[in-house]
Amino acid sequence: MKAIVFDQFGAPDVLRIGEAPEPVLRPHDLLVRTRAAGVNRADLTHRRGGYGRPDFGDSTIMGLEIAGDVIAVGADVRGHAIGDRIMGIVGGGAYAEVARIDYRMAMPVPDSFDYVQAAAITEVFVTAHEALIHLGKLQPGETVLVHAGAGGVGGAAVQLAHALGARVLATARGASHALVRRLGADHAIDYENEDFGDVVARLTDNRGVDLILDFIGAPYFERNVNALGFAGRLVQIGIMGGVEDAKIPLERLLYRHLQIFGTVMKSRTQQVKWGMSERFRERWLPAFASGELAPVIDRTFPLAEAALAHQRMEAGLNVGKIVLTI
Repeated sequence: MKAIVFDQFGAPDVLRIGEAPEPVLRPHDLLVRTRAAGVNRADLTHRRGGYGRPDFGDSTIMGLEIAGDVIAVGADVRGHAIGDRIMGIVGGGAYAEVARIDYRMAMPVPDSFDYVQAAAITEVFVTAHEALIHLGKLQPGETVLVHAGAGGVGGAAVQLAHALGARVLATARGASHALVRRLGADHAIDYENEDFGDVVARLTDNRGVDLILDFIGAPYFERNVNALGFAGRLVQIGIMGGVEDAKIPLERLLYRHLQIFGTVMKSRTQQVKWGMSERFRERWLPAFASGELAPVIDRTFPLAEAALAHQRMEAGLNVGKIVLTI
């Protein structure tokens, strides 16, 4: 089968189209003819060597998110059949013509969605649900600050928080503010020209927000803690800005009874991932079928142009999901 392969870690141009063996069907697996694959920041880390050569997960081929057609079913699979249109998170192997997925991670593609839309749902929306609701315990009427609100997970979080009935503040470049508001943000903050801490203080009458979702890391950490209100929660789901010199205002943490969580899906056990997918599927899949929720697609690239897709994401040019078509 055709797949994206690479012989060494490095820049996007190490990626090339090549031949790879099809994955072996195991008792709990579905084999899927991949029609589209989502591109995620974890793929960039994989390509650069951040996970190490022995630790690619379930496949030596990169990619964590697929949509396609079931072509084979393992002996212990329940609820799926050959020909089903499915989407879901895989433990590697998405950048290929055929991928395998544990059936407990697979979800039906809503009838009104094509494969590109389906490939843009699971990784970002499952992550956003876990951060916002399972860990962050966001409630209707609370105020949440979502950083990188025009990105994949950030945009998904804005949509889910709005659908839940929360007040949503989101940081984004000025050019993306119209999109962020369409997704459901009540206020967009221009992180290039505004200090989000000052804006939060003004919009909340100095009370602070109830929940923050952050992808940036050390450069935002102290300001995030200072922007939380009493019993506020910070969920750290990325470190795009690095980890050095993160300062913790301990008095604020202590006297405001704050909580700080960290979460990364890739390093969780398979059983935990099953639970994450199940919680999302039960809560939100009907909202996609009804049209209440929808993924934001930035651009599509053919599989052979995976390097260009990585370049676009690495440069921070995407607004929404980048998807490979196969």
